[in-house]
Amino acid sequence: MLKIRRFGYFWLNTWVVANVIQLATQEFCKKFLNLKNDPCGRQFDQMTQAARSGVANIAEGNSRHSTSKETEMKLTDVARASIAELMSDYANWLMQAEQIPWSDKSEAYKRVYNIPFDPPEYTDDVMHESSAHILKQKHKFDEWLETEDSVVAANCVLILCNRLIMMIQKQIEMLLGDFKEEGGFTEALTAERLQHRAEKSAEENAPICPECGKPMIKRVAKKGVNSGKEFWSCSGYPECRGTRKI
Repeated sequence: MLKIRRFGYFWLNTWVVANVIQLATQEFCKKFLNLKNDPCGRQFDQMTQAARSGVANIAEGNSRHSTSKETEMKLTDVARASIAELMSDYANWLMQAEQIPWSDKSEAYKRVYNIPFDPPEYTDDVMHESSAHILKQKHKFDEWLETEDSVVAANCVLILCNRLIMMIQKQIEMLLGDFKEEGGFTEALTAERLQHRAEKSAEENAPICPECGKPMIKRVAKKGVNSGKEFWSCSGYPECRGTRKI
């Protein structure tokens, strides 16, 4: 039995919707792409890979939550870019058929857009229950996805992509807010390292910074005419750039 931490990506609505889009795209490509309109299979690969990238980067980004919030935001943004790329493919498909995407003011658009997604609710059997949940959400759109009319199916997936992009945007904004408040794993390590250096310098009777009065730290110049030479640097760097010669 696969067990995932309580707030892992399985519980993200963005990951659930991305899976719905991936399944819908795989079905679309199998049903409507053929040797005549996609002789080399490049469009099939491009569309299915873009859909997969949305799912994979949301999952990988969330998996980095405890070690690097910056990486989590970057990967989540890659997911958003992949879904935007997929939207372009569906829009192009419609234009090839001399069609344009449904207006967001049309009844057809509103019907699809306003269908709610249920929040994930799992116990310990996460893989089993999450897969059932994803399929349940996808079946809400069967009226449009299971049709033999590629224009209808493409419009439905376009709307789902648009919804997901807005959901991802809110997720990134939330992550950015947390990062501003808490920092990340890298920032925490840096703070610990600087604190250790400050304590070590104090033990070695290091001089006081002439600029701010904090204890100084021995560093080695990495460039310039003094490259390779030791010097005293303020332990409050980079906020304070006070230095002394050794």
